[in-house]
Amino acid sequence: MGKTTGGFTLPGESGYEELTLQMAEKWGADVIRDSDGTELSPEIINAGYGIYSTICIIRDHNEWAKQNPDKLQQTFLMTNPVVAEGDTLTIELMKDFFAEQFKLNDSEESKEYWQVFDRTTNEEVKDWTYSDGTVTFKTTPYHKYTVNFLVWRIWEEISMYNHTTNNWDKEHLLQIDPRYPETQAFMLDWLKNWCETHPATTVVRFTSMFYNFVWIWGSNERNRHLFSDWASYDFTVSPLALKEFEKKYGYAMTSEDFINKGDLHASHMVCDQKKLDWMDFVNEFVVNFGKKLVDMVHGYGKKAYVFYDDSWVGVEPWGKRFKEFGFDGLIKCVFNAFETRLCAGVDAVETHEIRLHPYLFPVGLGGAPTFMEGGNPTLEAKGYWKNVRRGLLRAPIDRIGLGGYLSLTIPFPDFQDYIEKISDEFRELQVFHKAGKPYVLKPRVAVLTFWGSLRSWTCGGHYHEHPELDLINVIEALSGFPFDVDFISFEDVKEKGLDNYDVVINAGFKKSAWSGGFKWKDDEVVTKITEWVAKGGAFIGVNQPSAVCGYDTEFRMAHVMGVDEDTGARLCHGKYTFDVENNGTVVDGTDIKGKGNIYLLDADTKVLAAKDGVPTITEKQFGKGKGIYMSSFTHGIANNRTLLNLILDAAGESLDQNYLTDNANAECCYYPGVGELVVINNADTKQTTTVKTEKGDKTVTLDAFDAQVIKL
Repeated sequence: MGKTTGGFTLPGESGYEELTLQMAEKWGADVIRDSDGTELSPEIINAGYGIYSTICIIRDHNEWAKQNPDKLQQTFLMTNPVVAEGDTLTIELMKDFFAEQFKLNDSEESKEYWQVFDRTTNEEVKDWTYSDGTVTFKTTPYHKYTVNFLVWRIWEEISMYNHTTNNWDKEHLLQIDPRYPETQAFMLDWLKNWCETHPATTVVRFTSMFYNFVWIWGSNERNRHLFSDWASYDFTVSPLALKEFEKKYGYAMTSEDFINKGDLHASHMVCDQKKLDWMDFVNEFVVNFGKKLVDMVHGYGKKAYVFYDDSWVGVEPWGKRFKEFGFDGLIKCVFNAFETRLCAGVDAVETHEIRLHPYLFPVGLGGAPTFMEGGNPTLEAKGYWKNVRRGLLRAPIDRIGLGGYLSLTIPFPDFQDYIEKISDEFRELQVFHKAGKPYVLKPRVAVLTFWGSLRSWTCGGHYHEHPELDLINVIEALSGFPFDVDFISFEDVKEKGLDNYDVVINAGFKKSAWSGGFKWKDDEVVTKITEWVAKGGAFIGVNQPSAVCGYDTEFRMAHVMGVDEDTGARLCHGKYTFDVENNGTVVDGTDIKGKGNIYLLDADTKVLAAKDGVPTITEKQFGKGKGIYMSSFTHGIANNRTLLNLILDAAGESLDQNYLTDNANAECCYYPGVGELVVINNADTKQTTTVKTEKGDKTVTLDAFDAQVIKL
């Protein structure tokens, strides 16, 4: 892949002008950006490149925030449960929380929403008193109690993370809440002045909008990160917002509607209509006010991009309102292929850009050294690129780039060389995509979840944050497969049917948003899917698919899959014995973790793989269709090929057809518009593979993590 230029955003750094311009040429950059904690000097700004300027509209306003402390953002917290030993109990509210992140809001309007609960009986204690950071009330001895209360957030969480990661010695940044009219007026005035004083800026890169994903830190260093959720709306609350919600929807939200017995409302769990109403309420506000900011940027002749990370809550790029913002571009920080697909699939913007890893920080997200002694950023970059590239083959991205401190790359010239290599590789893929859609195989796949299309190509944040979730592994595998994939909801099943799909995948643990939870109590959904499979469709379930209590089987689609899960009720029942009958779909090296309580429903269900005497992959013919069950799924070379094979086989397609590699370590993508075949090696060792094409077999040998282009 030859040397090309364009489509690359370089992080510049004042004081390192020569390095910045040198790397801009080496990596083929056409844009230079600032990063959190860095600035661009006039020499860089005037060097002839496009200029991205980063703004976070809710932080970096400490002077105004200190003058208006009642306009800071807030959240509900719940104390740890305390067991009463006498007739009264006093609970210290802030004891368990990080004092540098939260400050108690004990105003009268705040206390209207505080609640005390007897968690033993699940009843609210109405009579309580407050004094100097504590709540006192009468109790029943040896019952346990908690208090829900409001706090100000006094350290913006991303700044807090960057501060602690990079050992910054500077003032903590506060975050202000645009829900208040006074804050809105301040933000509009600030942005107007900013646009007028940054004439060289071509793109204003909003670090999302207003509300950060939830990240609650505790006071005990042994459990510092009490709660973190990529798509939770808990940080959007305030007395003003609660009152406006009640006026609009006709009912009042309580603190317990957010606290949810201490579980909060993580996005991986199903939720009630109240949560959905609150999400819609916040989304409407974020879009309406956000549009005013975007319009102002446009009025100064600049483009507006949004960074889909950090304070993105309420933005929902796959939501029905996202297009109303008027953003010109979407930027997504990516570690994996599914995040690439998430960004690429948003049709409401002109430009889709991904921010690669590793970030140019001394240490990575897990705290391990990266750009410092003991780090190996080149090896990290190879690992991330190997993952991201699978998604890039399948869906077009317009730009790539890096973030952080460019100067940190100086001791790592091999990293600088590797970024040059992958930037050229990326630009060649761009050319292929511009000529038309990549070749796909016949099976049309639908992923069925509680969220449906709203949360397409996402599952609880970045992969490394929840690697144990089956669905995040499934969609990571799917993101590089040669299939058309949609994300559908249970309402879609009822209203639109499944005639547009050959395969439906349902993956996740019981009660989760991914498996569907109480949505499986809908008999119409079960009936429609059953009929669809009987007429030729394929249902693939992973872990606890369709699991819900109250029926004759734990899995509501057990009759289609041919297996069910015993939760203890069948202790006295017999179980079918079986032999493993691998039909060729399960490749060598496949490793599927077993669940000891899975059993066959009938003698017709075939076991394709087993571990320790327990079925791990099964197949059942159901009418003209098939039911497939996998007890777990972790994406990886062998497991991915097995899932691909299962999808093809379940849809009645051959495993031996054009544009599939015969080596599971390699994958390929064909671009009919230019007649180019790209073959990639996902392994850390040299691999040889053969690909069948209309113009004969093509055999290539690839170095570790390498790629080759073949003209057909």
